[in-house]
Amino acid sequence: MRETLGVTTVAAGGTPSDYFGSYSVVGLLAVVGVLFVAAAFGAGRLLRPVVPTPEKLMTYECGVDPVGEGWAHTQVRYYVYAFLYVIFAVDSIFLFPWATVFAAPGYGAATLVEMFIFLGFLAVGLLYAYKKGVLTWT
Repeated sequence: MRETLGVTTVAAGGTPSDYFGSYSVVGLLAVVGVLFVAAAFGAGRLLRPVVPTPEKLMTYECGVDPVGEGWAHTQVRYYVYAFLYVIFAVDSIFLFPWATVFAAPGYGAATLVEMFIFLGFLAVGLLYAYKKGVLTWT
């Protein structure tokens, strides 16, 4: 198939039915996927026990019972640990492509220096958090 001035033409040896036939496979796979998910949800609905109790019908969020006052105090250290996790998760995501570039010929020394600079920034941040006492649980 070739497109010229917004008009799609069929290349030599191909027909429009061949072109759209390849998309029918994608459509068929999409339908099968939707049916598979619907069957799984339907089987779960039929097989699970349904015994509603007051505890099961109560809203539960973040470990705080929704009874009484609407304001609950959450300790900041949970957020700090989550933030540190995100920082090191981003670090690990950065390490994988770096390893592939580091293995390529001609890029070894420059990427090694860049990675040590990056890890140095992370180490300084971790040292700062440690010195501020953020990493102590008590």
